[in-house]
Amino acid sequence: MSILAQDFDAGSISTGLLIGRLVVGLGLGAHGAQKLFGWFGGHGLDGTAGYFESLGFRPGRLFATLAGFGEFVGGLLVALGFLGPVGPALMFAVMLVAMMQHWQNGFFAMNDGIELPLLYATAGVALAFTGPGLYSLDAVMGLGELSDARLDVLAIVIGAGAAVSTLALRRPAPASSH
Repeated sequence: MSILAQDFDAGSISTGLLIGRLVVGLGLGAHGAQKLFGWFGGHGLDGTAGYFESLGFRPGRLFATLAGFGEFVGGLLVALGFLGPVGPALMFAVMLVAMMQHWQNGFFAMNDGIELPLLYATAGVALAFTGPGLYSLDAVMGLGELSDARLDVLAIVIGAGAAVSTLALRRPAPASSH
């Protein structure tokens, strides 16, 4: 019997989705809290803004706020299973920009490569298409219609567009005049 023909236990699948949503969502949410609030050993907005300026994202504070917001809110929405593909799309958008920043370093995280942002981005897309499962705020609140393939694709496309727009706004540091 093929796996597609088997009857699946919705509770077991939803338990797996809950575990995945909590780990991925809370992990990325904490990453955003480092940027926004300086929690968990992060540098807060001031430190993150300076780093973003050095990468060509000006004004650094605005881009740091947007990145932190996307990670923090996107992660929390994913962890809670709330608002269908919105959280996953935020995750995808921010991580796509991060991947472009790390691309030249190769794949592995130990070399500052794309490994971690790729994993978060992929988890976001996968969770958008699977939906949050039975153990989610969407299920409790009767928002199951938000887990629709067309909405999932639209959210991911909007996330990709936001990432491309963000990258297009990046400018090299002005030459210092000495």
